[in-house]
Amino acid sequence: MGLLYLGTPLTWEEAKNHADHVRDHGITQFLRIWDRVKDRTGDELLWGDEVEYMVVAFDNEKKNAKLSLRQTEILKELGDIVGTLSSDASPPASVPKFHPEYGRYMLESTPGSPYTGSIADLLSVEADMHYRRALARNHLKENEIPLTLTSFPRLGTVGVFTEPHYDPKNAKSSHSLFLPEEITNPHARFPTLTSNIRSRRESKVAINLPIFEDERTPQPFVDPTIPWQRDIYPEDPEAKNGAALINHIYMDAMGFGMGCCCLQLTFQCCNVNEARRMYDALIPIGPLMLALTAASPIWRGYLADVDCRWNVIAGSVDDRTPEERGLEPLKNDRYIIPKSRYDSVDLYISSEWANKPAYNDTTVPYDEAIRNRLLGHGIDELLSKHIAHLFIRDPLVIFSETIHQDDDSSNDHFENIQSTNWQTLRFKPPPPSSSIGWRVEFRSMEVQMTDFENAAFAVFIVLLSRAILAFNLNFYVPISKVDENMQRAQKRDAVQSQKFFFRKDVVPQGYVTPAASLPSSGPSTPSEHSERSVVTQIKDRKLRNCFPTLARPPIIDDGSIEDEYEEMTIKEIFSGKGPTFPGLLGLVDAYLRTLEATPDERKQIDNYLNLVRGRANGTLQTTATWMRSFVRSHPAYKFDSAVSQEINYDLLTAVDQIERGTLRVPELLPECYGQPRLNGLHQTNQLPMC
Repeated sequence: MGLLYLGTPLTWEEAKNHADHVRDHGITQFLRIWDRVKDRTGDELLWGDEVEYMVVAFDNEKKNAKLSLRQTEILKELGDIVGTLSSDASPPASVPKFHPEYGRYMLESTPGSPYTGSIADLLSVEADMHYRRALARNHLKENEIPLTLTSFPRLGTVGVFTEPHYDPKNAKSSHSLFLPEEITNPHARFPTLTSNIRSRRESKVAINLPIFEDERTPQPFVDPTIPWQRDIYPEDPEAKNGAALINHIYMDAMGFGMGCCCLQLTFQCCNVNEARRMYDALIPIGPLMLALTAASPIWRGYLADVDCRWNVIAGSVDDRTPEERGLEPLKNDRYIIPKSRYDSVDLYISSEWANKPAYNDTTVPYDEAIRNRLLGHGIDELLSKHIAHLFIRDPLVIFSETIHQDDDSSNDHFENIQSTNWQTLRFKPPPPSSSIGWRVEFRSMEVQMTDFENAAFAVFIVLLSRAILAFNLNFYVPISKVDENMQRAQKRDAVQSQKFFFRKDVVPQGYVTPAASLPSSGPSTPSEHSERSVVTQIKDRKLRNCFPTLARPPIIDDGSIEDEYEEMTIKEIFSGKGPTFPGLLGLVDAYLRTLEATPDERKQIDNYLNLVRGRANGTLQTTATWMRSFVRSHPAYKFDSAVSQEINYDLLTAVDQIERGTLRVPELLPECYGQPRLNGLHQTNQLPMC
């Protein structure tokens, strides 16, 4: 969400004059934090999730599902309710929090307090997510429903797709042909961010997704819904002058990307070194989880030939100038920047021996003066380069009241740039004067339709993160291969159609781990677990931090890395390949056998892992595949790639029914999912056990 101030935002012409000031003081703030907490260690595992919703208003008479633009009103009411619950004599265990997001139809929810490493907390995630959804749902209008959709299928179409309806002719911050100004959160940060990206870029953003070519899709496809001749804003001719590509779905505003919803997780680590280690290990996992959670195949009323949101958001906030994009020779700018500020991670940053220099194999521009300043302060080369790379970006939103800050007590200038580098992972220093430790945020996943699915993927990532630390796993592949994986992950039905670069042997050289000998297997049962040998004799009752690291072996191959990785299917990566690679699920299973879990607890964990397994091996469809199939089997679909108002209404009605458990879809969810619920709440206090 970023920083929300009440103040006077600067236009881009004004803000750019303060960019160096923000960068300079941002680095000062980081160094003050570094000096205070660089040696901090021993922090326990605390973690949390962020789930984003779209509030959809259903017009049953006209069969239209529209985005409700009542975010401000809804958040005020939810804030009052949360405040009442918090002050109650016997409040719920964790009163959730709701936050604004970019779209005026969006809500973000987080747990009221972090989860700990206890197994009970791990198994409370679905119930907590469900409580948040029910709380929101019970305080909306009767025809409004909070849906966890990654993208709204008819955002930006001709016709009525918001309630109330507004005309895009007044899009004064984005100058969009498709999205009205009122789609954006009215807080000054958001329209200013939109306007300043456009001004800095020297044009509107241009997003083009390949159209899904169905049986009757016109060839070539030239979108008849684009108002090619509009003449209101200076950028209006861009579409007909080449910004809108033939055979593509064209989008031209930040709202198409930042109006998407996702599922994010943040972990507190033992210390800064463990945070850097965790950050690196999860970088190659990001594209895999993007493919596995794919949930956005429909854009601006058309089926696209991609399944994910990532490139849409990357394009929607791409503020690079023509020079920075390499379209013109460098004259006024300092760098050619290969990526948008929303994209995959560019650098591994761990200082441990397993991180070979050859893995950082892409061209990464960085501010040399900032790098030298950090090095001179005693920060190592890798972390210095990481920060200096983030700080090649300009601050996009500056409030006049916050230009001058106390660098000892504030980190706002640092976060101004750090928080607008939206990457698959975020390495997060502790805030000043806070008990919060070093953290890592995992950001690639698409939000799923049900709390069960979102909880399943959250539980899997948490357990995988512990397996990484417990077994000192090595997932390093070159950054260039991670970049390639990110593009493959977004392709239609990537789980089944694509292969991904992954490491052959995840056990560090010179060491062995019990996980390496685990068999690759299908769904687990409690009896199977009881018959297998345990990995360790002493079992933990909770997930933890602060695992010992491995010393560098006396002999290690520092030569070519080309033989360390190969292309694998998602099924192989998750379920195993050959006798030495047990797959990610096998590694998680090995870690689980180091925990002291009851049979019932293990059964519930296995319910979640079996969903991940089913998605990975193809026995369960991804959300995107299910949505595409729903559209193509709808009686009103004309096999021309167009998703009509009626189809969209029926699709989102089905999404709500699936979430509430009144519509069973065994091709998407396990047969066990679908216990009847009442008004979004389970009829009993127990979640349905698969």
